Amino acid sequence: MIVVSAASGAFGRLVIDRLLARCPPGRIVAAVRRPDRVAYLAARGVEVRHADYDAPATLRAAFADADRLLLISSPELGLARRVAQHEAAVEAARGAGVGALVYTSFLGADTQASGVAEAHHMTERALRASGVPRTVLRHPFYSEAFLHPGLRAAVAAGELSDATGGRGINTALRADLAEAAARVLTENHHIGRAYDFTGEPWTFPRLAEVLTRVTGTAVVRREREPAPGAQGWLEGQVRAGALERWTGDLSGVLGRPATSLEQVVAGLFPPCA
Repeated sequence: MIVVSAASGAFGRLVIDRLLARCPPGRIVAAVRRPDRVAYLAARGVEVRHADYDAPATLRAAFADADRLLLISSPELGLARRVAQHEAAVEAARGAGVGALVYTSFLGADTQASGVAEAHHMTERALRASGVPRTVLRHPFYSEAFLHPGLRAAVAAGELSDATGGRGINTALRADLAEAAARVLTENHHIGRAYDFTGEPWTFPRLAEVLTRVTGTAVVRREREPAPGAQGWLEGQVRAGALERWTGDLSGVLGRPATSLEQVVAGLFPPCA
């Protein structure tokens, strides 16, 4: 039995979809806080169980009989609550006798105990202490944070602006990461491994070139002042070189190259019929 926690979220839904392409629905359990929101999965033969990260009693029952458990990290932003949720899930997995736990961590969490990686660093430590067989999938930032339908406005204006200093970006698509998770959950040689997932590195200058080539419209890249809020923080991380690390782990697990920048852009701008 393969149990996917937080299966009603954007990433969890993709993982369930990829699992359904690899194994019978009767082997898959969607563990969610609101079962009524995934009635469509039950209609496809997927078992749906109630699992609330803030209600540990629900977790042990939800994880029962799991040969594999995908523990998708909580979207909670508060550090103390998020870590408590993860630790409760790890303890529930241990108590339920889960065969192996696969955790979606964050790139750098093995060495960084602060910032974005802090909760993941603490969760990885709890996983090691639990003794539960495990696989750690350290994700980068999602490509969707940068590459999205909003790029159409840049093409319309003929200008792509950013505040990254032209530095490299190692994001990955949710779909690629979900496929990798499905492979890890259904293959036996990943237990005990920790993967540092990154997609193919790209830059905003290169993105402008790809937009020009794919759309046939000249797009010029322009450096601007940092944006306010979360966008400005993320651009600052890129500008500082924090997203330039690259590994072949994602393509290795996928058995193919990660989706390229050209493929993403082509998907956003399909040719006219």
